[in-house]
Amino acid sequence: MEIEEIYGEPPRFETERLILRKVTMQDAEDMFAYASNDDVSRYVPWETHRTIEDSRGFISFIEQRYDNKAVSPWGIEYKENGRMIGTIDFVLWQPMHQVAELGYVLGKDYWGKGLMSEAAGELLRFGFAKMDLVRIQARCIAENIGSQRVMEKIGMTFEGIQRKGMKNKGIHCDIKTYAILKEDYEILQRSEE
Repeated sequence: MEIEEIYGEPPRFETERLILRKVTMQDAEDMFAYASNDDVSRYVPWETHRTIEDSRGFISFIEQRYDNKAVSPWGIEYKENGRMIGTIDFVLWQPMHQVAELGYVLGKDYWGKGLMSEAAGELLRFGFAKMDLVRIQARCIAENIGSQRVMEKIGMTFEGIQRKGMKNKGIHCDIKTYAILKEDYEILQRSEE
């Protein structure tokens, strides 16, 4: 499967509590609500949004990615209140190698509720079933315990630490890598039936 086949018109997903869909300019206030929180942006490569214009600028960038049929994020809409509470995407997809990497961010008010695991689990399903992936990985700064928990909850295995593997906000950080292979995912799915 080619990148353009997925990202020409990204599919919409629905889980028990979430809708994963395209991000639109109407989401600017919701994005600003979480992206303006220093705790949320602490472990991600982008800077905290200081004004609503920062959020609009980022959404404009996302819309350009959609227009160019490039790898781009899904907005995570919380069904209970209809707000976009974060984003999730395959930040890296190498179709030739059948490998992709998950990236995600979630508003602080929604931490600890299993919502990101729910969203990430849906993308695992899609990645293995429709994108012909054999490996999905995710990485996080070593101190980001919340992200590590998400990776563990969706069945990923810790593979190691890349020392000073990323420079984030001027500081060299150790990066933890987790991954799940298609055969491991299928075994997990059978055990949950």
